[in-house]
Amino acid sequence: MIKQIKGLAVFLLLQSAAGTAFSAQASDSGTDAAVIERVISAGGSISEWLVAVGAEQQLVGVDTTSLHPLSLQALPSVGYQRQLAAEGVLTLQPQVLFGSDEMGPPPVLQQLRSAGVQIETLPVDANMLAVSQAVRRIGAVLARSEQAEQALSAFKQGVWQQQQKLALIDGAAPRVLLVFSVGHGNPLTAGSNTVGDWLIKQAGGENLAVHAGFKALSSESMLALNPQVIIVVDRHNQGLAALESILSHASALQYSDAVKNKRIVALDPTLLVGGLGPRLPEHIAQLMDAFYPQFPSVANKN
Repeated sequence: MIKQIKGLAVFLLLQSAAGTAFSAQASDSGTDAAVIERVISAGGSISEWLVAVGAEQQLVGVDTTSLHPLSLQALPSVGYQRQLAAEGVLTLQPQVLFGSDEMGPPPVLQQLRSAGVQIETLPVDANMLAVSQAVRRIGAVLARSEQAEQALSAFKQGVWQQQQKLALIDGAAPRVLLVFSVGHGNPLTAGSNTVGDWLIKQAGGENLAVHAGFKALSSESMLALNPQVIIVVDRHNQGLAALESILSHASALQYSDAVKNKRIVALDPTLLVGGLGPRLPEHIAQLMDAFYPQFPSVANKN
């Protein structure tokens, strides 16, 4: 009982300190961008955009999906974006917390708001409008609008360049399935309005998963789709180990054209969290080479 009382006292003390520190900044329009020095990010791609606009030095904490660039791994972790703890966040005394609508749980976010933390929920739909709105909002909040426009322009230019190269390829779009291992049960497949679906289509593939979002399909259902290329995503394994992990829960896939012809592509899972991130153009190029091996290195030509 004494330990519980002490824990509650520490939490209330942190709330009081945070409220005092940020009381002068509270307003309907949000925190004064000129004095923002302490930022937390919950979402891998969101963290990457913060770095891209030059705000890495303002980051004091990130979630477990924020692994790029490597320098972010040295920052304190606030846990998984869906399972934040108010006390852990407040300990870092942030002024602003950036995340998506997946960030939570809601009661924790309300506690943080009550403590004076500005919560910025960014759009992370897998389309150009959402990424433009998100990056520009980051720029506006942190008084880095010019840097945000530059980073956004570089991203759009990179995507456009890959589309120009794709136009040079003459071939049928390969049938593709992005399979995400969750460590137990049937793997998830990436359907519409996911970063995975966006990547497949930008690289010239046909996504066989026509459902919305991520959905678990049975091993037999995935085999019936018979993908020519499988993109494997696993939080705990890479390369061949990731494929073996997926086949352990979806054994029928071993009879698919993709596995029989060894057309398996491993993808970094952090690319799929927090919307379209700044590293995606280079991964479009890599997928394009995997989709169209009969046109080697077209995607990487200058």
